[in-house]
Amino acid sequence: MNKIWMTMCLLVSLAAAATAANVPQTPQPLTRTLANARYVYVTSYDGDQFNTQILPEDRDAILAVQNSIQQWGKLVVVYHPEQADIVMMVQSRPSEDTLAVYEAHGWPGASYLWREMGRDGLQAGETPLVTDFRTALEKTVK
Repeated sequence: MNKIWMTMCLLVSLAAAATAANVPQTPQPLTRTLANARYVYVTSYDGDQFNTQILPEDRDAILAVQNSIQQWGKLVVVYHPEQADIVMMVQSRPSEDTLAVYEAHGWPGASYLWREMGRDGLQAGETPLVTDFRTALEKTVK
């Protein structure tokens, strides 16, 4: 009886996990701080794009995000954090990319205002994580 019960519980758990994995993620809601932002500084967790110690993948991710932001036209990319309203921090690894957005005046050390992770999310030419941020920001402004 216990084996049957355990087997049924395992099957139910696996079915729930499979269903959850197939549900598309909806963009996180954003705060008004982000909705009112105009200037953005893009960096990596290990340093800015001019730091010779950061990984080439992170440097490429910074450039991809900057290009995507410039093409969008809503935000202006700045190259000094003290000029920014928000800071976007990126990390690009073979297993997963990360894009986190912070209020510039509390950064570093503040909690992120928005964050998303995904495989191949910050590649040159296509930056789905920036697209998700843009979608969430546009929903907040409406």
